[in-house]
Amino acid sequence: MELRLAQGTPCWVSLLTDDLPGARAFYGELLGWTYSPGPGQLGAYVRAELDGTPVAGLGVSSTTGFPVQWTTYFAVDDADRTAQLVRECGGTVAVGPLQADDAGRMAVAADLSGAVFGLWQAEQHLGREAGTDPGGPAWAELLTPDADGAAAFYGTVLDRPVRPTADESALLVHGRPVAGIRHRADLRGHPPRWRTHFAVRDAEQTTRHTVELGGRVLVEPHDTARGRAARLADPQGGHFSVLEAL
Repeated sequence: MELRLAQGTPCWVSLLTDDLPGARAFYGELLGWTYSPGPGQLGAYVRAELDGTPVAGLGVSSTTGFPVQWTTYFAVDDADRTAQLVRECGGTVAVGPLQADDAGRMAVAADLSGAVFGLWQAEQHLGREAGTDPGGPAWAELLTPDADGAAAFYGTVLDRPVRPTADESALLVHGRPVAGIRHRADLRGHPPRWRTHFAVRDAEQTTRHTVELGGRVLVEPHDTARGRAARLADPQGGHFSVLEAL
């Protein structure tokens, strides 16, 4: 088997939705995904693929009324030990750690402010590192009213340094930024959350296509330090962002 992604690397994104067929159709058309079955322990769950390579997961929430949302997973060497660190640092572990067939071991947790994230100890399924391939995950960013507390929490739990910058702090793996932590005092009624960005060739065209497919535009395409971006929502209400990489 190939080597796992390094501890602390965002390695997977997964959507919990109340309309799996609708979500499959929407993201398949928008991002060019096809699908294959996922681990049986996760219930109605599929892996989204680009050219046969898994890039994301889609599943049905088992909790009535649970918000439709994307979750960022971080690679860890030992899910059980990291889950215990989450608790010791004041976070909570909502799911697991549990075994997902021979794919790996996982847990779902929340940080001090309640932002949900996942832990993934890879076995047969390594996950996918963020990149610039259209349709794949491009960047993970935490929006939180307590950026300093979040930086200390994730730095300890993931055993990686966090570097402050002018606009946001960056979680580093081997000296390279892999995720951002952005202070946001006013979240406009939304809870603190990890924001999932997908790479696209054309942010404007993707935004128009989102509306054609029944989704919504939350923030129109605009320039950022990482490229042209837009914030969107799928027809079921799941928020996501797209990023036209520089």
